[in-house]
Amino acid sequence: MNSSYLADSTSQRLGRRSVIVVVLLVVFALLMVQTAHISRSQTLAELERKTEADLNRYLLSVQQKFDRYKDLPKLLSGYSELASILPLPMNEQDRLRINFYLQDVNATIGASDTYLMNAEGETVASSNWALDRSFVGGNFSFRPYFIDAMKGQSGRYFALGTTSQQRGYFFSYPVYEAGQIQGVVVVKIDLNDVEDHWNDPMQDILVTDNDDVIFISTRPEWKFRTLRPLAAHERRRVVESLRYGAHDLDPLDIVQRDTLPSGSQLITLTDILDKNRDDQEVLTSRQYLKMSRSMPDADLNVTILASLKPVEQRMISALTHVAFIYVATVLLVMVLLARYRIVQQREDFQLREHRALEASEARIRAIIDNTHAGLITLDEQGLMRYLNPTAEKLFGIKADEIREHYFSQLLSEADRSVCWRHIMNDAPDAPDELTIEAQAYHKGRGWFPIELTIGRMEVAGERQFMLTIHDITERKLYEQRLQQARDALESRVEERTSDLRQINMRLLDEMSQHRHTQNELIQTAKLAVLGQMAAGINHELNQPLTAIRHYADNAKAFLERGRFEVVSSNLSEISGLTERMAKIIHPLKEFSRKSTGQSEVVCLKAVRDGAMSVMYGQLEKEGIEVSWPSGLEEVYVTADSLRLEQVFVNLLANAIQAMEGYENPRIDVSLTSSQSMIDISFRDYGPGINDPQRIFEPFYTTKTAGQGLGLGLSISQRITESLQGSLIAKNHADGGAVFVISLPMASIPGHIECPSPSERV
Repeated sequence: MNSSYLADSTSQRLGRRSVIVVVLLVVFALLMVQTAHISRSQTLAELERKTEADLNRYLLSVQQKFDRYKDLPKLLSGYSELASILPLPMNEQDRLRINFYLQDVNATIGASDTYLMNAEGETVASSNWALDRSFVGGNFSFRPYFIDAMKGQSGRYFALGTTSQQRGYFFSYPVYEAGQIQGVVVVKIDLNDVEDHWNDPMQDILVTDNDDVIFISTRPEWKFRTLRPLAAHERRRVVESLRYGAHDLDPLDIVQRDTLPSGSQLITLTDILDKNRDDQEVLTSRQYLKMSRSMPDADLNVTILASLKPVEQRMISALTHVAFIYVATVLLVMVLLARYRIVQQREDFQLREHRALEASEARIRAIIDNTHAGLITLDEQGLMRYLNPTAEKLFGIKADEIREHYFSQLLSEADRSVCWRHIMNDAPDAPDELTIEAQAYHKGRGWFPIELTIGRMEVAGERQFMLTIHDITERKLYEQRLQQARDALESRVEERTSDLRQINMRLLDEMSQHRHTQNELIQTAKLAVLGQMAAGINHELNQPLTAIRHYADNAKAFLERGRFEVVSSNLSEISGLTERMAKIIHPLKEFSRKSTGQSEVVCLKAVRDGAMSVMYGQLEKEGIEVSWPSGLEEVYVTADSLRLEQVFVNLLANAIQAMEGYENPRIDVSLTSSQSMIDISFRDYGPGINDPQRIFEPFYTTKTAGQGLGLGLSISQRITESLQGSLIAKNHADGGAVFVISLPMASIPGHIECPSPSERV
């Protein structure tokens, strides 16, 4: 039994130790990863700042060097002797005089070369005239700095000299004579000293052109290489310009690029950095921080490649220190734990109880001392016994300075009486706690607002008070700003509401005027249609009027003869003819009256019958057949019956006019539905629409003079839009035009029958 218990206990201890070891290893791994990340980030940020400062310093030095020389060609161009020998020197004496002058100038300004070219680009004088690499007689008209100067501009250009094969930067300026450009003066400077002055072994300087070709570098093997592979046309352009002579312009082997949030890049560069014992080249990959800046005036880009070795070294150092501290801490904790266990085993039960009590009191004291609220205890008389550190900070005093003093001296006069009444109130029903906002005094910064809570408590049979104090300065400021913001917002809302109310009233007036104008246009269009129908209706009425007169005369004659049955028959015929005339006139009355403008449930059959009763005379005259879909009596839409009838009449009239002169004219009307909309299509077989985008513009018409004002389709579109629908126009694939009306579908009312035209009077 005992051996089994000991075995289980040993197994449990081993299990706990294994878990502790695993936890320690996991914590160690996480700590190393976090340390590496933080160290690398901080060191990389420092490296970025240093690199940026160095880059700015280098840019400033290069810019200063350029600034010393950029205006010298312009200054030299003003020397009258230069223009006097252009385009070619008159004699050898003139040539020598100018050569000596340029030689003296070049020695004074410290330039590499100074020379003069005529308008054809031939060098007529140069500071190096006496040297083997003399520019005299050379033609550099292909150089961009010459081309720019001949255009009247200052020229700048970097290239290898075609004669000297030395790198140089060229400044040029035109030479004028009698207002005409006679030649170009050029100053060439040497940039070799720019890379000689840079001696930081952890940084490499690269200066590139706009094609990313490196022409200045602290690494000689990188000169005349590129930061990126050049496209075929870019390489061909650079080679043909002779800017870099016969160099191959191979790109640096950058195998990886990572962009940092600051815009800099981390690159991995593979290059030949060493040789082995067999004198064979060894490729080595290194990481760099790449930071670039441009010099717009010089068309140059300056790049610094800072080695990441300091970052790696700092990270390794940080990892080493953290690992040492961690191991030392773990060992120290293990030693302390082992010693604590030994001490615990030797302690007596009573000592452990006593220490537990002390630990409890210590925890309470720590909580009181470290709370964010100020705590003060008062005795029964209101004298301060204890102040925690937060209270000392709140009032700017030390506890020893104010202990055994009245707390009320820290409050304003107005708040003291409230606190004293609560402290001195010893009635049984007195509240145990009082919370107020008061003004307190800070020894250094004066009065400030606090939230004060006074609570009663019993300690060893003695009545005491616990004061809890919170500084509410920020809260008061926030409340004040909030109130100001609320007042400002209410003021803006009131102003905006007033503006919106005025705007709304103006919009309502404009809408009322717009509806009135639209209704007048619709009525005008109706009257125009009525005018067109007048001739046809006159013809229709003449026939029944003639018949009525004939039947009336006959009835009179037969009445005199006493043949009453014939008279009755003639009167019946006259009654029928008058009914026919009423049906002819009814569409005019119905079509001409104004609409109420209110949408209602409308049967499409009634709209069709109304439109056809208006247009039947013109359709019959033109011999046009209208094909309507079946079942219109079961189709209802939400619309204004008279206004929708006007749209139908306008579309039919438009189709009739479009098919004038066409054989077998006809109009096809089709009906489709989708969800909550009904589409009614009117197709004619005319020439179609030349410009569907403009067909609905007011006063746009393709009709001949006297056939209309071009308002019918525009009014029809506005009517359909006011009915929550739409009207569009397009050309049919087989010829002719198609007008599609889309209207909201209405449910079929069970108690309403589709009315005939005569029932709508």
